[in-house]
Amino acid sequence: MKLPRYPKYKESGVKWLGQVPENWKVLPLKFLTKKIGSGITPRGGSEVYCEEGVLFLRSQNVYDDGLHLDEVVFIPLEIDEEMSSTRVRPGDILLNITGASLGRTALVPDGFARANVNQHVCIIRMSETAPRDFIAYAMKSSAIKEQIMLSQNGAAREGLNFVQIGGLHLGVPPDNKEAQAISIFIDQEVAKVDVLIAEQQLLIELLKEKRQAIISHAVTKGIRPDVPMKPSGIDWIGDVPAHWEVERSRWLFAERDQRSKTGEEEMLTVSHLTGVTRRSEKNVTMFEAATNEGYKLCHEGDLVINTLWAWMGAMGIAPVFGIVSPAYNVYIPGKRLWPNYVDLLVRMPLFAQEVTRYSKGVWTSRLRLYPEGLYQAYLPVPPLDEQKAIAQYIADENTRIESLMIAANKSIELLQERRSTFISNAVTGQIDVRNYRPEEAPAVCQ
Repeated sequence: MKLPRYPKYKESGVKWLGQVPENWKVLPLKFLTKKIGSGITPRGGSEVYCEEGVLFLRSQNVYDDGLHLDEVVFIPLEIDEEMSSTRVRPGDILLNITGASLGRTALVPDGFARANVNQHVCIIRMSETAPRDFIAYAMKSSAIKEQIMLSQNGAAREGLNFVQIGGLHLGVPPDNKEAQAISIFIDQEVAKVDVLIAEQQLLIELLKEKRQAIISHAVTKGIRPDVPMKPSGIDWIGDVPAHWEVERSRWLFAERDQRSKTGEEEMLTVSHLTGVTRRSEKNVTMFEAATNEGYKLCHEGDLVINTLWAWMGAMGIAPVFGIVSPAYNVYIPGKRLWPNYVDLLVRMPLFAQEVTRYSKGVWTSRLRLYPEGLYQAYLPVPPLDEQKAIAQYIADENTRIESLMIAANKSIELLQERRSTFISNAVTGQIDVRNYRPEEAPAVCQ
């Protein structure tokens, strides 16, 4: 369904806003608000964050598709009382004003629980007569985003001040009834796009689960469905092909404790997400030592375990010769093991759970896996040629699954672009939705 344009337009006088319908007003944001101000750092800073209390929103919680509350912190009630002037209310628009997330914005929904914000988030509170929902959508439009970037001269990390925020210009319909019609149109069309996005996101999660299931089955059961099986005697392994061996790790690995004399070798890092990778390939912001002398050497094909995070699965096979933190442990796989097979095996969540049983420490987050702990775990040991075949099979399956995930992510990206485009078109009057009827529209309006 191709929606019409307004009968007449006029120049807005704002570069990124362009033409607007003839009877629309072009106003700076400050004329539509009764408050523009940011939150503050709580007394005591991040040290006062706690697991219960009053919700404390930060820039990482503010997104154009709404508030993301999967990673939230809280502040004590008594500290929130000191910050009552910066407390958010339902209907407020939150705008990130510093850093890489500059310009992301979200509407605080009706009925939202008591919350406060930090100094990186601006609270925009509408006047009683302003079309709140329309303005909330307008703040997500390319017209506003471009004005924000223009005010920064491309330096997004400098931050917005309140004068710049108040000076953001937008086109506003002549009456709230028309603004409400536009908001309803966007609500309905966004909901349709969000359903399609959710379907693609679900597909990606299912593909991830399938990939993990393929790995788990192949490394513990093999890739030949017709071979006889036998009990392994080990709970986490279960039945294995009858011709496989099951061996204690003590007889499969030898610890390597060689140290770098110069620290100039390639630095490697170990993560539960990516296994062992070159540090140069990671966006590392943590403190780096002045010298890497005395760091542990590891050879290509060595097993490297992040001792502190092994319980999360931070381990894997080194892809190249290099050095790792002296706090890590490095092991040489024996001749009965193929490194690529070992990498798949040790990065299984089941294996991380198994070695956690043999880790030392009082709390889960402080458990450490030392050599004597690793050596207690049992591993399945297929014939060497079968290990190679399993590794190749999984690589081929992973390539196939990865291509499907790339396609799904591309679909999400295109849908998000389409959502952004029709929001921008609607709030700048480039389409006329006054006579829009939802039942006449396709799944996503053009």
